[in-house]
Amino acid sequence: MAEASSVNVGSGCEEKGPEELSQESARPGTIISRVKLFDTMVDTFLQKLVAAGSFQRFTDYYKSFYQLQPEMTQRIHDKFVTQLQTSIQEEISEIKAEGNLEAVLIALDTIVEESKDRKEPAWRPSGIPEKDLRGAMAPYLLQQRGALQRRVQKQEAENRQLADAVLAGRRRLEELQLQAQARQQAWQGQHSTAMAAQLHVTTARHLYSVYFRMTSRVSAYLQHSFPVTKACPESGPVTWSQAQIPAIV
Repeated sequence: MAEASSVNVGSGCEEKGPEELSQESARPGTIISRVKLFDTMVDTFLQKLVAAGSFQRFTDYYKSFYQLQPEMTQRIHDKFVTQLQTSIQEEISEIKAEGNLEAVLIALDTIVEESKDRKEPAWRPSGIPEKDLRGAMAPYLLQQRGALQRRVQKQEAENRQLADAVLAGRRRLEELQLQAQARQQAWQGQHSTAMAAQLHVTTARHLYSVYFRMTSRVSAYLQHSFPVTKACPESGPVTWSQAQIPAIV
């Protein structure tokens, strides 16, 4: 009874064994999903593993403890079997998730299903490794060469666009330099003309100021040094000799 209960705990659910699957696959028109086949294979493995570790064999190894605590031994065996199944199922689930096994098996089923409608014979090796290698690698290499050529053409087109943009920028800079030089020359011409006119006006003003100051000083000196008296009608106008007028520096 203990062995039967342990087997039932290990199975968890009723699954078809390999014999039933082989009989079902032998039926005409029957298609078995590879995912289902894989799950059934795992469950069958767990069932056989639990059967191999039966309670009777467990008590043979722990006979003394079983004689002292038979119920405790039964509970320990049941818990051991349950944890063993759980750990194995978790490990298999992680392997399926890491390798994306379900998607791969479904894709394989799809390929097999689609290949049924093909009338041409499937590829078979010719027996010449060089020929088979060329036949297998040539399409891939041609595809890669086409992709590289398209990428090179795209890059060359981008390079031409960049070169045109650089040339346009250089022409724009040359035009701006010419405009700047023309404006600089025009400004220099206007500035030089204005400076010459300003210098002429300033010089004229300075000369006029010097002349005015000298004239004022001469007049003041003459009036101060040689006062002019009224001339008598009989004697005529008063005149000074050249020696009487001192030199004014």
